[in-house]
Amino acid sequence: MAGAGLSDPGLLRQAAWIGGLERVGETWIEVTNPANGQVLGRIPDLGADAAQDAVAAARAALPAWRGLTARARAVILRRWHDRVMESRSDLARLLTAEQGKPLAEAEGEIAYAASFLEWFAEEARRAYGDIIPGHQADRRLLVLKQPVGVVAAVTPWNFPAAMVTRKVAPALAAGCTVVLKPSELTPFTALALARLAAEAGVPDGVFNVVTGAPAPIGEVLTGSPDVAKFTFTGSTAVGKRLAAACMGTVKRVSLELGGNAPFIVFDDADLDAAVEGLMASKFRNTGQTCVCANRVYVQAGVHDAFAAALAARVAGLRVGDGLAGPTDQGPLINAAALDKVERHVAEALTGGARVLAGAQRLPGEGCFYAPTVLADVAPGALINREETFGPVAGLVRFTTEDEVLALANDTRAGLAAYVYTRDLGRSWRVSEGLEAGMVGLNTGLISTEVAPFGGVKESGLGREGSRYGLDEFLESKTVCLAV
Repeated sequence: MAGAGLSDPGLLRQAAWIGGLERVGETWIEVTNPANGQVLGRIPDLGADAAQDAVAAARAALPAWRGLTARARAVILRRWHDRVMESRSDLARLLTAEQGKPLAEAEGEIAYAASFLEWFAEEARRAYGDIIPGHQADRRLLVLKQPVGVVAAVTPWNFPAAMVTRKVAPALAAGCTVVLKPSELTPFTALALARLAAEAGVPDGVFNVVTGAPAPIGEVLTGSPDVAKFTFTGSTAVGKRLAAACMGTVKRVSLELGGNAPFIVFDDADLDAAVEGLMASKFRNTGQTCVCANRVYVQAGVHDAFAAALAARVAGLRVGDGLAGPTDQGPLINAAALDKVERHVAEALTGGARVLAGAQRLPGEGCFYAPTVLADVAPGALINREETFGPVAGLVRFTTEDEVLALANDTRAGLAAYVYTRDLGRSWRVSEGLEAGMVGLNTGLISTEVAPFGGVKESGLGREGSRYGLDEFLESKTVCLAV
């Protein structure tokens, strides 16, 4: 892939990958660049038959793959990591073309995706069991950790590389085989990763990628008795339906669902650090991340100073096509996402919010919206009740710690939260009091392969990344031995 351009068929893989072979069909789905609306290529719109074939391929490959030593699997995962990093520039250009994020962010995502391959290559050799003191003198109790089996994974469009490896790497490290359904909006990065995996030595059938409309493929992946584990990243509403479908065969399920993260700035915060933290959390990937700040609460004593500093920083962001030159923010993924952002902003303005920066669709062919800061947003506005998934920071003024904790926890989501304070006692109280799976304390960036990623309440089940992420793909088997 080194040196390949976007028109190179070796980079734009326009076929699914099942059992080590390319697979096409009779119908196709066009994939467009959200920065200009141009068609990048097409993917086969495969359905239930192809999904069943992929499950069968994964099932057939399972005995040999799980039979390898952990070290042997680790060596292959490490080679996959190396191939990804060798192809980092080309993968980043592909990712930017289909997803829209700035090229520098895309390069960062490729490195982040590779980090999961490296991490779980190392963790593969640490799937430790236990020996438990026997309950009788002539009994010995052992706990073995074994792969769950065939894993079905469904990944979203906003991080088309990292969400793939965050699921596939621990599954393969544990000894499982995988059928992946990537988003039809951003499939090319996943297909490129699958080919790199094959080049690295991942055997045929161990990692399969099925493309097409979600419904028929999803019905197979959730309903097949040969799929032992289902893992999904996406919206809460879709996650609930998929999890319910999985219960027909009582699969293990892990879900990383929607967020509505509060970002809290107290009077004693370092305001410069808080502004930079919000810039990183809110405007990365055009606000299209599940952990991005969605509700911004600023204590009354520093509200106006914080708002002015934030608006000045936001006004300086460069918006444009990441492949056309240096940019800080790209387009939204499609017209529907753009319409949702416009609706949220309009409703907030009707409710009395003030525009400090942006608040308008940008001209041109792409799905661009100006980075936006609103002040005096009502706590009950849509922008605070729903996940906006766009480049809009709506500021809400608060007075007391108890008040802001109540506001922050007044949601069924519980993925991430952010707090800026220099008070040690408050740091503990608020971090412990927030109903979220992850808390950024004086930082706006919390994602790393070494720490568990996941939420509480309706933001999901299970954890990804870290040593805890490997456990999601392992079963604990008790062996009671009479001696």
